[in-house]
Amino acid sequence: MSNADDLRALLDAVLDAIDIPFPATGADLDKFRALLDRRASLAVLTARGALAENPADIQWNVDYLRKKLAEYPTTGYRTSRDTEAGQ
Repeated sequence: MSNADDLRALLDAVLDAIDIPFPATGADLDKFRALLDRRASLAVLTARGALAENPADIQWNVDYLRKKLAEYPTTGYRTSRDTEAGQ
């Protein structure tokens, strides 16, 4: 992969980390905030690591972030997408 492809992959992973579904109700807000906080922290740490390292190693950072995000799935609260879909 080229450095540009690696950078695009990193940006895609960071976006996946922080672009999570909004909560459907106020009751779901605490879970949403805690999940977003954790995922955003992982994205920041990963981006910092990618910037500090050799650009050829960015893919390692992408893989690390994706692995960590899998530990914090966007589940456990009702989302606005659930409400919009009538679920």
